[in-house]
Amino acid sequence: MRQRAESVEETRLRIVEATSWLHESVGPARTTISGIADRAGVTRLTVYRHFPDDESLFAACSAHWTARQRPPNPAAWARVADPERRLRVGLSDLYRFYRAGEPMLRMIYGDWDCLPTTIQAGLSVRDLALRDVLLEPFGTSRRPKPLVAAVGHAVSFWTWRSLCLDNELTNRSAVSAMTLLALAVAPPR
Repeated sequence: MRQRAESVEETRLRIVEATSWLHESVGPARTTISGIADRAGVTRLTVYRHFPDDESLFAACSAHWTARQRPPNPAAWARVADPERRLRVGLSDLYRFYRAGEPMLRMIYGDWDCLPTTIQAGLSVRDLALRDVLLEPFGTSRRPKPLVAAVGHAVSFWTWRSLCLDNELTNRSAVSAMTLLALAVAPPR
């Protein structure tokens, strides 16, 4: 019994690793069950037995990939009271994560319309939560829309990618640029 359970788990892991590899190399939109099965060395039916729908397969793949990363730590950001300092600490942490995970994140965000809606919703909620942690020291009453937009723009993966990869800024320079933008539209303290 135990040997069978271990075999089932090993098969499941091979499927998840194959999916993760394909998501990072060709993107979710071009990842097929046949491609996953071939890469994992199993049949399509075996993939479906372990993951009856795209959502469960994608969730397992996401959890597997995330477990191998050092995700941003917004709880640490929240301990910084000064708005400018919090922006610098938070964006530095977030941009470090984006740089380390760029190949996968580019594919995931690039294939946004093909992602299961629960995954889209989870990523959107996460981005809003990160934005809100960075906005918190600016006060909670009626934040100006330009400030909310600037910080929302700063937490976007595509903003980081444009600044750092397309325009060759360092993470540090990108953090400074986004911090200056947010402070330029923030109400006077």
